[in-house]
Amino acid sequence: MAEGIVNLTSATWDPEVTEYKGVIMVDFWAVWCGPCRMIAPTIEELAKDYAGKIKVGKLNTDENADIASRFKIMGIPTIIFFKDGQKVDQIVGAVPKPQLKSKIDALLA
Repeated sequence: MAEGIVNLTSATWDPEVTEYKGVIMVDFWAVWCGPCRMIAPTIEELAKDYAGKIKVGKLNTDENADIASRFKIMGIPTIIFFKDGQKVDQIVGAVPKPQLKSKIDALLA
């Protein structure tokens, strides 16, 4: 996992996401997913750009299907934004960095 990105699992979900105070961006992905690989460098850049301001996590949907089904993930990549443990926004698909940046900025405002 890249620097500044938390590898999320079913076991770490609650302490890392549900109980986290602040903004966390979670990338739901899978190894075989082309668009997931396309957006990965953007996620890594955002983790560096917003270090100390937000938490960035990645959850492999194949290895943690229970969490993926809890959030009704139908297509990946899906990026879900949480604030103080609550889901506040979601984007499906590989989107450009400015779109993700504007969501983060709005949540931090």
